[in-house]
Amino acid sequence: MATLLFDQIVYGPVHSRRLGISLGINLSPTDGKRCTFDCIYCECGLNKERIAHRHPPTREDVQKALSSKLSQLNTEEICPDRITFSGNGEPTMHPDFAGIIDDTLEIRNKYCPSAKVAVLTNSTMLHKKDVLRALCKIDENLMKFDAATDKLIKLIDQPVIHDLTTAKLIEQLQLFDGKLTIQTIFLKGAYQGEQIDNTRDEDVDLWIEALKKIRPQKVMIYTINRETPVKSLQKIPVSKLEQIADKVKKAGFQVITAG
Repeated sequence: MATLLFDQIVYGPVHSRRLGISLGINLSPTDGKRCTFDCIYCECGLNKERIAHRHPPTREDVQKALSSKLSQLNTEEICPDRITFSGNGEPTMHPDFAGIIDDTLEIRNKYCPSAKVAVLTNSTMLHKKDVLRALCKIDENLMKFDAATDKLIKLIDQPVIHDLTTAKLIEQLQLFDGKLTIQTIFLKGAYQGEQIDNTRDEDVDLWIEALKKIRPQKVMIYTINRETPVKSLQKIPVSKLEQIADKVKKAGFQVITAG
C-alpha cells in the first residue's frame, strides 16, 4: 500500500493542481488518521490501517510551527498562494480548531498577508457553532460533497457518523450562504461487493440539483491522481470530467477541472 501520511504539523509548500503553491497544516496526529470519513480513495489510507497512537498537535505546537515556517519563507522571499488545512484526516475535529484559525490569520497577516487561508473539510463538523464561526472567518472553504444520494455517500466516503445523510450535509452547507467551494471526486470501481460509479447521468443530475441549493462560488471536480487504498478504483477520463463540467457551467456555476 503506497498511501502516505504527513509526518509534520506544517509541510511544504507543495504545488497543488487545484490550489497553486500551498503550505499545508496537519491538525491530526503525525502517525495516523483522525477522520469522520473513511474514504475509499483517501491518499492517507483506510482508518483501520492508519490507527494513530500519538495525540494531535496542541494549539501552541501549531502556532510555533507555522510562525517558524513562514518566518523562514519570508527570509527566502517566498510567499505561498495558500495556507491550507488538510493533512491526516479532518482538521475541524481538532478541539482548538477555532483558536488555531485565529492564530493562523494573525500569523498570516504578519508574514504573508497576500496568502489565502483555506480549509479542506468533509463538512461533517458544521453542527459545531465554534467550527462554523471559524470557517466563516477564512478566505476559502473547500467543502467535500462527493454525491447527492445517501447510498453513494456511504459507498464512497464511508462516514463514521452513521446518521449522516445527504439532506443534512446540504442543509449544513447552505449555512455558508454561498461563501464556499464544493469539491467532488468522480470515480468508478467496486468495494466490498458493491459497484461504485458517481458519473452516471442520473447521479450527476441529482448532484447538480444539490449544487443549486448550496449555491457555491466555485465547484472543483477531479478524479484519482494518487494511489488509493482500494485498488479496484478507476480514474475517470478527462473527456468525461469535461462533460460533467459542461453541465455544471450550464447550471450557472464556475467550475475548475483537474484530471
